[in-house]
Amino acid sequence: MKKKGFSYAKWGYIFSIPFVVVFCLAMLYPIMYTLVIGFTEYRGALPTLKALSDPFKNYKTVLSEELFRRSLKTTFSIWLWNFIPQIGLALILAAWFTDDHLKLKGKGFFKVVFYMPNIITAATIALLFSSLFQFPKGVINDILLEFKMIDEAYNFAVDPKITKGVISFIQFWMWFGYTMIVLISGILGISPDIFEAADIDGANGFQKFVFVTLPNIKTIMLYTLVTSMIGGLQMFDIPHLYSDGGPNNATRTAAKHIYAKGFSGAYLYDEASAASVILFIIIIILSAILFFLMRDKDAAILEKQKRQMEKKYRQEYKAQVAAQKAKLAELEKEAK
Repeated sequence: MKKKGFSYAKWGYIFSIPFVVVFCLAMLYPIMYTLVIGFTEYRGALPTLKALSDPFKNYKTVLSEELFRRSLKTTFSIWLWNFIPQIGLALILAAWFTDDHLKLKGKGFFKVVFYMPNIITAATIALLFSSLFQFPKGVINDILLEFKMIDEAYNFAVDPKITKGVISFIQFWMWFGYTMIVLISGILGISPDIFEAADIDGANGFQKFVFVTLPNIKTIMLYTLVTSMIGGLQMFDIPHLYSDGGPNNATRTAAKHIYAKGFSGAYLYDEASAASVILFIIIIILSAILFFLMRDKDAAILEKQKRQMEKKYRQEYKAQVAAQKAKLAELEKEAK
């Protein structure tokens, strides 16, 4: 007798139920509710949903605000100023730590030290740098005064450029270790045979890095770039905790602007929701552009050729079927 098979699939569905329930309640429902609020009038301490005569009124209002457009520019500026040195330093460190010829000592120790800022809470880091740049008595002011670099204590908090620079440095300092670890994992995934072949051909360290390492970690680089961009455009905690968006809204990011609209006394939940959706759309568009620009062109060409061959085969198959049907109809007609 044939034994009845035992399916494990149902257990997979059962174990996934808690995640699905939590995801629907904690993420899917708030996202869908945010989309709905953006098309309604929902504001005040005790808000009620009220349909708008013009569904896109909130979106038009948000896009016409100079402060929102300025917050988007500030967000991109801070992200670029911290990501460019972050990815550069992370690549250099990843190349050093994965190069067996250098024989660096204490690799594990330095990896832990570089990664450590990423596990410290944002509130702690914001408090640390606030104390460093405190006015009139702070570590930075004391050092500058000690070395006669300034004549009197300087209030860094009122200088927009310095404040943006400090926030960019904090973001760079917090995340370059994480980026380094991700890149190291990608480099270690490259087949050692490729590096051995490069050594046999006489390639030096720089040539191996440019012509072997970088092309083979393109997928990891894409992941790093997209996740960094998403995190950068959602930047909130450090600008909020360190400078509260100041001075003069110079560090007011898009997320900080949304928070201020919805929860800082204004209670403009409808416009805050519209701004959130706009930011979400911007992230989707930029992510799609990055995926397109960093795609594997050779693989894309092969995939295109494959689709063309499949299309040609289907056309030939349909033509053959049509010819056989026509021939069969002709034979039936002659038989009659």
